[in-house]
Amino acid sequence: MMRIAISGASGFVGSYLQHYFQNKGYKVIGIQRSILSDEKGLEKIISEVDVIINLAGANIIQRWTTKYKKLMYDSRIDTTKALVKAINTNKKEQLFISTSAIGIYANDTLCDEEQYSYGNGFLAHLCQDWEHEAKKVQKRMAIFRFSIIMGDGGALKKMLLPFKLGLGGKIGSGEQPFSYIHIKDLARVYELLIKQQSLEGIFNLSSPNPSTNGEFSSVLARKLHRPSFFLVPAFILKLIFGEGAQVLLNGQCIYPKRLLENGFNFNFPTVESVLDDLILKK
Repeated sequence: MMRIAISGASGFVGSYLQHYFQNKGYKVIGIQRSILSDEKGLEKIISEVDVIINLAGANIIQRWTTKYKKLMYDSRIDTTKALVKAINTNKKEQLFISTSAIGIYANDTLCDEEQYSYGNGFLAHLCQDWEHEAKKVQKRMAIFRFSIIMGDGGALKKMLLPFKLGLGGKIGSGEQPFSYIHIKDLARVYELLIKQQSLEGIFNLSSPNPSTNGEFSSVLARKLHRPSFFLVPAFILKLIFGEGAQVLLNGQCIYPKRLLENGFNFNFPTVESVLDDLILKK
C-alpha cells in the first residue's frame, strides 16, 4: 500500500486530497503543524512514506499588513525547508510535490511553463522563494502552480452568498484574467504524478480555457438564476484588503502546457462545465 504524507491536510485542498486518496486505497498521514518543528519526529514520519505533498501556508485572501505578510512568507518557506531537510535525510525513493501559485507570473499576458515572465509584486517574489526552497530536495520533485481552485469550499464558497442574494457581480473592471481548475481535476493531477514516475518539474494547475472575472461572474449568476448587476469597486477592496486587494483586482492568464503534452484530459475544461458540476448537480 502506497503511503502519502500531507502538510496542510486540514485545509480545503488537503482535506479533499486526503479523502480522495483514502477512497482509492492509499494510506494518508496528515503532518500536524506541531510536528514540523520536531526534527526527529518529522524525519520519522517522512521516512515511512512514499509521497510527500506540501500544502501548508497562511491564507492569501486577507488584509496584507506587514505582520501578515511575514506570516504568509514564513508559513510557506519554513514548512518547505523543514520538509526538504527531513526528506533529504533518508535514502528511500520518494516523490515530493510542493505547491506554488500562478501569482508568480506577470499579469494579463498568456503564460505557460516555458513561455512566461514573472511578476514583480510581493506574491510573485514569495512564490519564487517558495519554489527555490522546494528545489533543494534530492528526490523526484514536482511543483504545482495553483490557479483558483473551484470546489465545495474555498473561493467559490465565498462567492456564492452575494450571488444567491442577487448582489453578485464583477470585481473592479471585470476584465482581469480568471484562471481556475476544478478540485476534481486537481486531485487527478496529483494521482497522475504519483503513477507516472517519469514526470517531474513545474506544472500549471489551471484549465486550458482561462476566462475573465466578468465572464465568470455572468456564468455563475446565470447558473443560480440571479442577476449580475452589482460590482465591487476597486477602492472598496483596497480599503478592506490593502495591498492584498491585488489578488482580486489583477489576474494571470495561464495555460497548462505540460499537463496537456503529457496526455492529461480535463474533465472540467470550461467555466460552464465547472459550474454545471458544482452548482447544477447539487
